[in-house]
Amino acid sequence: MKYADFIIVGQGIAGTLLAYFLEKQGKSVVVIDQHSPHAASQVAAGIINPITGRRYVKSWRVDELIPFALETYRQLEAKLEISIFHERNIIRTLFNQGEENDWLARSGDPAYTPYMLNQAVLDHYATKTVLAYNYGEVTQSGQTDLALLTRSYRAYLNAKGALLEGTADYDQLAVEPDQVTYAGRVTAPKLIFAEGYRGSQNPYFSYLPFGGAKGEVLIVRAPGAGFEKILKHRIFIVPLAGRDLYWVGSTYDWQFEDAAPTAKGRSFLEQRLRDVLNLPFEVVEHRSAIRPTVKDRRPFLGQHPQLPALAIFNGLGTKGASLGPYWASHLATYFTQGHPLDQEVDIKRFEN
Repeated sequence: MKYADFIIVGQGIAGTLLAYFLEKQGKSVVVIDQHSPHAASQVAAGIINPITGRRYVKSWRVDELIPFALETYRQLEAKLEISIFHERNIIRTLFNQGEENDWLARSGDPAYTPYMLNQAVLDHYATKTVLAYNYGEVTQSGQTDLALLTRSYRAYLNAKGALLEGTADYDQLAVEPDQVTYAGRVTAPKLIFAEGYRGSQNPYFSYLPFGGAKGEVLIVRAPGAGFEKILKHRIFIVPLAGRDLYWVGSTYDWQFEDAAPTAKGRSFLEQRLRDVLNLPFEVVEHRSAIRPTVKDRRPFLGQHPQLPALAIFNGLGTKGASLGPYWASHLATYFTQGHPLDQEVDIKRFEN
């Protein structure tokens, strides 16, 4: 029997970051996970975007989240000897004068000035894409290689004997008031579920308002494009570390049968890309995943109301790259130092 301070179920971006911050607090962890190519962390571009939506509003608590995320990813790069975070401005297409006026009004607000430029610098996009009415440019943004991060942290956990390969079986959990034992193999005072979309089938937290949205993306090769910034032109075109490779996406479907890619999704993305690019491209890969969603767009953090040995960290959704570091640290501090949970993310908000 192996003993640890914490068992974490799931090793996507949530489980990876939570394991990292718990270990930083001097705690031991064992992670239970079955690798899946359809996990959201394996498919997402990992975009950090401080200005979102049609009204160009600052993302929730972005002034805290982005600096913390950047510091965390730099620390992980040093720890794992990898490169995962790439600072990239985002060029946003403005389709008419009304959108242009809205952009200019926002960018003149002192609270928005650190994140917005009045006029975008298009670079290669000026000659290699179909020009729109106008453009704005977002700063303090970037792209995080979540797949590389989770893969590297998985290897780190495995090397120290802290990884149990396989899908966690809820029937193999023996839950007591002050400890949890899994399959007779590992015991800990606390088990934290960080399962992503699979959490919607978790019998212990089925009362939470889980949702799911399926997203499909393409990895394309566009020789000679030379794009270094991210373009938001109805879809995102995101430069990847590989030569001439770009992440293109994403679709957003609430109704789906499974997590597999579809011909419809590929056709939609290819057509959108043809509408934007002035140069040929080759589809290298077609990927898909189901993201966990929450109605109030706030993460799930906290302990089970009747079983204090069980807890949850989930609901990061499409903004996991920016939300994950801050809230993983927040939950780790809650468990190790007794700091209260922020009411906006505490699952107690759903107990009634």
